[in-house]
Amino acid sequence: MQKVRTALIAGASGLVGGHLLSLLLRSERYSQVISIGRHELPLIHPKLDQQVINFDRMKDYAADMVADDIFCCLGTTIKKAGSKENFYKVDHTYVTQLAEITARKGAIQFLVVSAMGANARSMVFYNRVKGEMERDVQQQPFNTVHIFRPALLLGEREEKRAGEDFASKVMRPLSGLMIGPLEKYKPIEGETVARAMLAAAKAEKTGKYTHPSDEIARMGR
Repeated sequence: MQKVRTALIAGASGLVGGHLLSLLLRSERYSQVISIGRHELPLIHPKLDQQVINFDRMKDYAADMVADDIFCCLGTTIKKAGSKENFYKVDHTYVTQLAEITARKGAIQFLVVSAMGANARSMVFYNRVKGEMERDVQQQPFNTVHIFRPALLLGEREEKRAGEDFASKVMRPLSGLMIGPLEKYKPIEGETVARAMLAAAKAEKTGKYTHPSDEIARMGR
């Protein structure tokens, strides 16, 4: 008989995280889903355990962060964060602290949303932060780490991001032309990324995996 597991999700109020939370709650794989966030979500479900936390003091909540599979969908923009320092804190520090705490608590898998172009040696600040996050997460002793690098994310967000909204309007009509080597640059629905994350968790592979956007699209069909 397959073991029924506990999932923990960070960033469930975002585009990918919102879709992923719904999938986790419907999945027979999980008997409990722990959601950590700054605010309580307007959702009640018998599987759902919501933990409202201060991410700046994440270690204070470690006792409530025990799960088998960790899904991290944390992320912001420099504009919303207000500074490069605050962006770094959300997209690197919070993510790596989550990995450190949950690994110490015995988590088996860590699955995280990064970004296309992530590179710890990049001259582009955004890409460098994402790359450093990937590097540091992979240093934790999980059995499995899955890193997802989607291209431009499509879908309805609670928060409006003018730059991404404009880019999606430009890129959507061009998607059909992005084939072969260009396929990894094709915009991708947030729901597709969420489905790919759950599929990867169910596969229960051991090792470290980085999934480009075209691969994510195939996994999330």
